[in-house]
Amino acid sequence: MNNWNIEQTQTANKVAASQSNVKAFVSSVFMYMAGALLITAVSAYVFSTMDGFIQMMYNINPATGAAKLNLFGYAIVFAPLVMVLVMGAGFNRLSAPALFALFFTYSAVMGMSLSSIFLVYTGASIFKTFIVTAATFGTMAAVGYTTKTDLTKFGSILIMALIGIIIASIINMIWYSSTMDLIISIIGVLIFTGLTAYDAQKIKQLGYQIDNSSAIASKFAVMGALNLYLDFINLFLFLLRFLGDRKN
Repeated sequence: MNNWNIEQTQTANKVAASQSNVKAFVSSVFMYMAGALLITAVSAYVFSTMDGFIQMMYNINPATGAAKLNLFGYAIVFAPLVMVLVMGAGFNRLSAPALFALFFTYSAVMGMSLSSIFLVYTGASIFKTFIVTAATFGTMAAVGYTTKTDLTKFGSILIMALIGIIIASIINMIWYSSTMDLIISIIGVLIFTGLTAYDAQKIKQLGYQIDNSSAIASKFAVMGALNLYLDFINLFLFLLRFLGDRKN
């Protein structure tokens, strides 16, 4: 009887320690993600107010006022994608501090590439869309963290759907259709809403498998923050198509 009580106590202590480890790991992931979002928001706003930077990114037709990305502009737009690929490919080789630095540099460059939204949409509608995105993201992240349903089976479906809308978006850039753009936006919102819950659950499960005090845990936390960051940014951009008020 006494042995059973001792074993029961030890088991309870292990469970409590494991849950504490998960909470600490998940908290660090969301903290890094929030920091990256703040950097992106500040970067986007600051660079949108710099006329010189905008002129460096775009070739502006003086007669019509139409703006078109130039070579530097394309470099800024595609730089975040390159940095994400570097982070993924260099995960094993890069140290935790290097991965941190790359992630937060990436978030600043992403802000530079998103600065143009302040030229297209009103500040009030951008803020409104951010609030809606934050509420949606927070709700789905909570669902993913607390649900007992295994969301793994939905992951492959969501990834396939994501690849589908990327292809559809490229085609729509060549042969533009407003109807197709609307359909892509709706599907995009649904996909990243689902991916938020899926990634939140995956991060929680990862927290049970690693020692939060280890160096590798810090690297996994950065990559987890990157996944959630991308979910948030893409959800925001798709919602902005619906909720954003364009400037005259």
